[in-house]
Amino acid sequence: MIEIPSDLHRDVVPLAFLLGTWEGAGVYAPLPNEAGPGTEKCNFGQEIVIRHDGRPFLEFRSRTWVLNEEGEKVRPLENEHAFWRITSNHDGTSGVRGIEISSVRDDGTVEIWYGELADGKPQVDVSTDAVARIEGSPEYSGGKRLYGFVNGELLWVGEKAAPNVPLRPYMSAQLKKVLSPAQLIKDINDLPDDGIAFFK
Repeated sequence: MIEIPSDLHRDVVPLAFLLGTWEGAGVYAPLPNEAGPGTEKCNFGQEIVIRHDGRPFLEFRSRTWVLNEEGEKVRPLENEHAFWRITSNHDGTSGVRGIEISSVRDDGTVEIWYGELADGKPQVDVSTDAVARIEGSPEYSGGKRLYGFVNGELLWVGEKAAPNVPLRPYMSAQLKKVLSPAQLIKDINDLPDDGIAFFK
């Protein structure tokens, strides 16, 4: 079930399925131009926090880290901070809605993404419109991402291209929503007083 906070700005209500803290794991496969010590193909852990403050955008923060074969954190992989907006068809009861994302990653890459929120399903498909990099960041010319809310989980896949590397998948993950302490208390309050009836 998707809950819509009462103070969520009406322009981003269609994105309410994204709100919350999400944790899980995925697979990272760097582009050939990124390959080198510390950038090999690996499994990664991820935490995404998507929140709002009442204004007409969502704030997106992602942290990822390399996992070893036992699933333990080895080192940071990539951090990202972004703002998501709906740019068209805010109030439509049908039809796709335009999406705009402005983001910055810890390697010094800044991106502007445009795309769509699918009609009638919680799925966002975006592509880069502009990319800027600081000196020393990996060569990168553009990307695509697909986010979907499937069976209560947030799934996503990212594709990347570089000047001499065609667009190809480089990251994907499957994330579960982390319940807040307030939600846990609410769920506990729904249990019978003695707690035993729950097991019958």
